[in-house]
Amino acid sequence: MSALFSPTALVVPFENLRMSDVEAVGGKNASLGEMISQLPGGVRVPTGFATTAHAFRQFLAHGGLAQRINARLAALDMEDVRALAAAGAEIRGWVEAQPFPADLEQAIREAFAKLCAGDERASFAVRSSATAEDLPDASFAGQQETFLNVVGIDAVLHKAKEVFASLYNDRAISYRVHKGFAHSDVALSAGVQRMVRSDLGAAGVMFTMDTESGFPDVVFITSSYGLGETVVQGAVNPDEFYVHKPMLQAGKKAVIRRSLGSKLVQMVFNDGERAPGKPLVKTVDVPLEQRNRYSLTDADVEQLARYALVIERHYGRPMDIEWGKDGRDGQLYILQARPETVKSQQGGKAETRYKLKSKGTVLAEGRAIGQKIGTGPVRLVHSIAEMDKVQAGDVLVTDMTDPNWEPVMKRASAIVTNRGGRTCHAAIIARELGIPAVVGCGDATAHLKDGTLVTVSCAQGDTGYIYDGLLETEVTEVQRGEMPPIATKIMMNVGNPQLAFDFAQLPNEGVGLARLEFIINNNIGVHPKAILEYPNVDADLKTAVESVARGHASPRAFYVDKVAEGVATIAAAFWPKPVIVRLSDFKSNEYRKLIGGSRYEPEEENPMLGFRGAARYISADFREAFAMECEALRRVRTEMGLTNVQVMVPFVRTLGQAERVIGLLAQHGLQRGSDELKIIMMCEVPSNAVLAEQFLQHFDGFSIGSNDLTQLTLGLDRDSGLELLAVDFDERDPAVKALLERAIGACKAAGKYVGICGQGPSDHPDFALWLAAQGISSISLNPDSVIATWQRLAEA
Repeated sequence: MSALFSPTALVVPFENLRMSDVEAVGGKNASLGEMISQLPGGVRVPTGFATTAHAFRQFLAHGGLAQRINARLAALDMEDVRALAAAGAEIRGWVEAQPFPADLEQAIREAFAKLCAGDERASFAVRSSATAEDLPDASFAGQQETFLNVVGIDAVLHKAKEVFASLYNDRAISYRVHKGFAHSDVALSAGVQRMVRSDLGAAGVMFTMDTESGFPDVVFITSSYGLGETVVQGAVNPDEFYVHKPMLQAGKKAVIRRSLGSKLVQMVFNDGERAPGKPLVKTVDVPLEQRNRYSLTDADVEQLARYALVIERHYGRPMDIEWGKDGRDGQLYILQARPETVKSQQGGKAETRYKLKSKGTVLAEGRAIGQKIGTGPVRLVHSIAEMDKVQAGDVLVTDMTDPNWEPVMKRASAIVTNRGGRTCHAAIIARELGIPAVVGCGDATAHLKDGTLVTVSCAQGDTGYIYDGLLETEVTEVQRGEMPPIATKIMMNVGNPQLAFDFAQLPNEGVGLARLEFIINNNIGVHPKAILEYPNVDADLKTAVESVARGHASPRAFYVDKVAEGVATIAAAFWPKPVIVRLSDFKSNEYRKLIGGSRYEPEEENPMLGFRGAARYISADFREAFAMECEALRRVRTEMGLTNVQVMVPFVRTLGQAERVIGLLAQHGLQRGSDELKIIMMCEVPSNAVLAEQFLQHFDGFSIGSNDLTQLTLGLDRDSGLELLAVDFDERDPAVKALLERAIGACKAAGKYVGICGQGPSDHPDFALWLAAQGISSISLNPDSVIATWQRLAEA
């Protein structure tokens, strides 16, 4: 305990509190005091005061209340949900009926008068802070109550009593038992804090790490309009932002990814005549125009991230932080901060990875929480009164959860909700329990039928899927840590930016192939020419373009933004290691599958040999679309500072194409050698190997695309599907190897980079060994074969 107040103090101002006072005022209030008194200037934290644990115990000692409570809890069967509810209600009634001791009431009145400083209509939050709360391995998320928009001393006294009673909420009783805390060992402090008018602005939660992978170099921020309770409770699907810490500290544009939430409702003050029983806050719909734009500017997001870094640095650990933006003064405030309690506690060199061995019909999708897979029968629960329907192994499906649901959440094999983001209550508790959850599905309760057997997968990135049926799952143990030294660099092939933070924690020397196709397919979904021709397109296509481009300045800005964000996410995940980004390599049949694609793409007999690669980029028909791609890459390197991005040009058939595409890239601000930019060519057409020395005059090296090189050398269509042809497709064929030797030798002679990013080394360990023996600079592998291939090369 700090020396700034007496052990018998009943009330303490926040500015006199430090983190050493957790036993006196709980983790939440101690942390507020620590931030107000110890953080560097600039981080705004609203002031207030806290009642002490000594005050709480003195309150319980009156009339033998503590003894009655302990006796009631000692006789309780914790597995009986209904008995737990009855006991909790009875105890809370006892607490609320107990008068405050006169000295405690007087102390609260005096502290409140100082805090108001004559402003009797000022609004306050009355929050609980448990003395065992926010320890690094126990989140106590939402265990006790918070009351908002409390005005006047009488209301503050009343809500402080309700805060005391909330220590005996059903969920709090259950949670203490689950975590091994004795009821009598936990005391409660009521914090009274001046409110930020985020009801007129925005609020949310941020973490100083990625909540799903534990990746430490980002700040993850969620935001929605109005009071932050809607985000914490999971009543809204909020906006999401990722900020890259190294680029933020370097003064670059550091927001690497955004996701527009639906933000259907907001919580605001319920002002006007105050009457007993009248709610102090209310939930209202958000106007459509506001829903369709982000609730924070990039400047706000970066400022919040700076605050987060200051707080993380001060506490020396990953933090979970609530914030609010005041709609009157436009300023950002920190409302509370606590240690992140899940990913930062997971140590060890082994990690369990989950993978679906097959896919099924998708019944619903939302935000993935965790990286596991759960299976079982759907159990639809419409209200807390139906909680006892949930049995061990069920998939709990509901609109949203709140802390009252916790006694049954731990029974579920997975949790699915209509509403909520990755920082809501359901997400926090699911992570802590190690249960996969998919939140913010929108309409899961309409599409999932009670009793249906389903598979809930959180193993495919940010998006979680609920599949029909029980799908087969592969579970593997991945060892992390130091790898033996080898001469050949092991890089990775990465398509999905949502998995980049996770993959980056595997042993690697960077990304040998980052594919734009996944980003365009999944994050954009519309043909680039439809974007460029908007609004002069047919009505259906116009509607589709407007739908995906919500929240962006224009459809063109949307396209550039999304390509840039996808590339930046991968580049940030692996920073400062090289990330070789292949320019889009869709074939015409693949472009046709995008919205509007059939309007712009030819129907080719063999798209493998058609309008693709460099020929497409330099064509007058595609030049404007290619310009958007280049603009995105230039932004990532120059404005966002991620100069580890290198550019790779695929399917360059002739020397003339090589010269023209290099010139075109330069016109679009991607000048070879500028700011150490390297431009690599995919060596995948036999002409590339035959004329390797001449092609290398235009590029900084080769990345061998063994898939196309094999099919073109052997005259096999790898998309044919005929088994007769498939058996002859082998990268280890002598003819293919002869071209590979020539390409590798030419690069080595010129002192230039040569790597390989095809499927062959992932599928054939002996092929990887042969490539290493030829002196190839790097082998880029699928992430699931990195460790095994690395170890084989070390043993060779």
